[in-house]
Amino acid sequence: MSLLSNSYFALFLIIAIGFLIGRIKIKGISLDVSAVIFVALVFGHFGVIIPKDFQYLGLVLFIFTIGIQAGPGFFESFKKNGRQLAILASLIILSAAGITFLFFHFFDIDKSLSIGLLTGALTSTPGLAAAIDSTNSPLASIGYGIGYPFGVIGVILFASLLPKIFRIKIKDAEDQYKKDVNAGFPEILKKNFLVENENVVGKTIGELRIRYMTKAVVSRVMHDGAAITPSPETVLLKGDIIKAVGTEEALSRVKLLIGQETDAEIPLSQNYDVRSVLVTNKEIVNKTLGQLNILNTYNATITRIRRSGINISPSPASKLQFGDKLIVACHKENMEQVSRIFGDDDKRLSDTDFMPIAIGVILGILVGKISLNFGSFTFSLGLTGGILFTALILGRTGKTGPILWTMTGAANQLLRQLGLLFFLAAVGSSAGSSLVETFNQYGFELFGIGLAITLVPMIIAAIIGHYFLKMNILVLLGTLTGGMTSTPGLAAVDSMTDTDAPSVAYATVYPIAMVLLIVVVQLLALI
Repeated sequence: MSLLSNSYFALFLIIAIGFLIGRIKIKGISLDVSAVIFVALVFGHFGVIIPKDFQYLGLVLFIFTIGIQAGPGFFESFKKNGRQLAILASLIILSAAGITFLFFHFFDIDKSLSIGLLTGALTSTPGLAAAIDSTNSPLASIGYGIGYPFGVIGVILFASLLPKIFRIKIKDAEDQYKKDVNAGFPEILKKNFLVENENVVGKTIGELRIRYMTKAVVSRVMHDGAAITPSPETVLLKGDIIKAVGTEEALSRVKLLIGQETDAEIPLSQNYDVRSVLVTNKEIVNKTLGQLNILNTYNATITRIRRSGINISPSPASKLQFGDKLIVACHKENMEQVSRIFGDDDKRLSDTDFMPIAIGVILGILVGKISLNFGSFTFSLGLTGGILFTALILGRTGKTGPILWTMTGAANQLLRQLGLLFFLAAVGSSAGSSLVETFNQYGFELFGIGLAITLVPMIIAAIIGHYFLKMNILVLLGTLTGGMTSTPGLAAVDSMTDTDAPSVAYATVYPIAMVLLIVVVQLLALI
């Protein structure tokens, strides 16, 4: 027991055991990292308590990194079909909150325990953090631990059975989704065209305004058997061959403007280079390609931008983000200079600057301290809400002066995981001391309440999404798991399809559901 009195030893022992248990799968279902809180509850029951400092350090890291990652998706979610997804996410959270209110108001269940059940039934650790912050009661952690198991299992089972209940074939849903995606994000193609239109012969690319007229990029021109990097001053002569990059629609415009498509290839000149270049120079983040003006300065052409697995057709108005991969075509003598402008440093992708993290957390704490008075009602975001709100704003902003708020996926995941582990171990151990007493008082009644909070909102949202909003079942499943903030549920749904439909919907809905849940938790605590 002397070793267990050492808080550092106990902390990492709880984490290690939690990871071992979390990896155990029963019929494909596992607790994953959330097993840490159950191990911590046991340790807490036997008097091993992790200091509160670890709880708040973990909370700060976990919430801040979630906000930074979710920021762009949160503010973009209302574009396109995001409004439908937001409606369903709101419906799930508000109906779950309504059920929670009924139980603690009419059935005499402790309010803090009920709020913890709500966050557990929705498998939301940020919600649990908000519950602890709002109620200042260990009962919230106990409620989370009781509601969580069926929150995981229930979402997985419901999502797995829903296509069969609605009698929908996953293959049909996949085909429809791919059709919709191709319409919204056309594939970037490259084709060669023979200059034969008399109206363009003898004119420069700048005079023809090819990029503006067609939305395609001319990456290479071959004249008299020699390939060159085009510039606005490049004159097109009859019989020249150009290589254009763009969508099918853009290339069809090039064909109308220039001439027929040709199978003739344009060989790479010894002085010509095509290379992928990474955007790692913080000075150019959020700048447009037009502002950089590399075409006129270095006679270099960017033919496409690859971001988050999606190929984007560039334009002078395209803003660059840290980590973008650009396909650049230019003279070999200029390629090194162009690469230096963009950074093109793999190592910088793995570097983590802690100053923006520290400043962001400080700003979040200050925002959380702001109180709004509405007569007898006072509202503040608190520690959790303040940091989350600030991180969402900073994540959306991306960069302020020399400060780059975003971080690489690997760095974000590491800090988030570390914060989550510290947080779960600390809150679980502090709640463990009263766990047995709570079970003796309430018995299995709490499991039934957690089951209702998990299932009823999903049933309501599924019916509305399918019959009224006519949503693709894959998108609906991603929306349900996102609205329930259930990562295990998303993992189960993703295994059902080869498309990214569920994960895209989840990424859109999750920030909305998470923010709304935190607000709802704080409001319930004030009632």
